[in-house]
Amino acid sequence: MDSLRITEIFYSLQGEANTAGIPTVFIRLTGCPLRCTYCDTAYAFHGGHKMTLQAILDDVHHYSCRYVTVTGGEPLAQANCPLLLDRLIAENFIVSLETSGALDISKVDSRVIKVMDLKTPSSGEESKNNFANIDHLQAHDQVKFVIGDATDYEWSKALIRHHALHERCDILFSPVMNQQNPTELAEKILQDRLPVRFQIQLHKLLWGDAQGK
Repeated sequence: MDSLRITEIFYSLQGEANTAGIPTVFIRLTGCPLRCTYCDTAYAFHGGHKMTLQAILDDVHHYSCRYVTVTGGEPLAQANCPLLLDRLIAENFIVSLETSGALDISKVDSRVIKVMDLKTPSSGEESKNNFANIDHLQAHDQVKFVIGDATDYEWSKALIRHHALHERCDILFSPVMNQQNPTELAEKILQDRLPVRFQIQLHKLLWGDAQGK
């Protein structure tokens, strides 16, 4: 029977992306091949427990919520992740996938909203970016840049221009907490007239680093 290793399933407010603030069910899959310097979900690298797809869906239905986010770790590191996404879409959930951009997204159902994190230099994982994924982005998808310093900012600006990312989908700039001053980043975005959405992790403002939030 098809199954996935799950770290947690929980109900909270979406803290990022263009649905920030909307009540959402989060399915956090276990495991990630990357080790970003600013990672805030290292607890999902190992452990977790196996659940069948049906058990996952039963748990999600319990919350009576239309919005579902599949996250990690790196959810696509598990081969059955696309099957879970397919089942969620088939049951009329509004589904988003938070992915690192290092793994192939071409097999993800086109109706899933992909929130793809392109790894900036300060992440230590810039070399893992799979830029071929850009060709599979649609208008409802989003590309996120986590900005830790001025080098990250300039790198992200250049990448947006080179790939005309703003013409494909929404672009998100998110400061690394306790590393990149958010006000400074916001002012740079305004000064440079960047076609991006500035975001702060809402869940951290509300609940700090608590898991399951």
